[in-house]
Amino acid sequence: MGSIFSSFNINSSGLTAQRYRMDIISQNIANANTTRTEDGTPYRRKVVTFAEKNTHTPFSRVLNTARDRYSGDGVKVDRVYEDEKTDMTMVYDPSHPDADENGYVMYPNVNIITEMTNMIDASRAYEANSTAFNASKAIAMKGLEIGQSQ
Repeated sequence: MGSIFSSFNINSSGLTAQRYRMDIISQNIANANTTRTEDGTPYRRKVVTFAEKNTHTPFSRVLNTARDRYSGDGVKVDRVYEDEKTDMTMVYDPSHPDADENGYVMYPNVNIITEMTNMIDASRAYEANSTAFNASKAIAMKGLEIGQSQ
């Protein structure tokens, strides 16, 4: 029964990680037009990366030694960083209060289409973890039913 509880932990960590990812994506969408943050610069898109929770068992070793019993600990948010690779958007709007001397405003590097695509991806991953969690729960319940009948 220990492995069934491991599956609960793995799936719940995936649910938590994907929910956090959706929060960051929502923050990006909400700030798509923020031209001035607290430090006076435009908002920068944030990106979430994940890592395996169990740092003692790297994925490559698990993959290469498939015969070993793996009881992973799930996933964790590795870090959240600002996207420095994507260029900011320059828009000509001399009436904007944040326009430079040439009349251009620097807008965030948030692309709504990219963010919505990432949101759909995170939502599907969340649903997959939820389905796997419910399947594990059904297996555990069936095991309890079988145990009671004997």
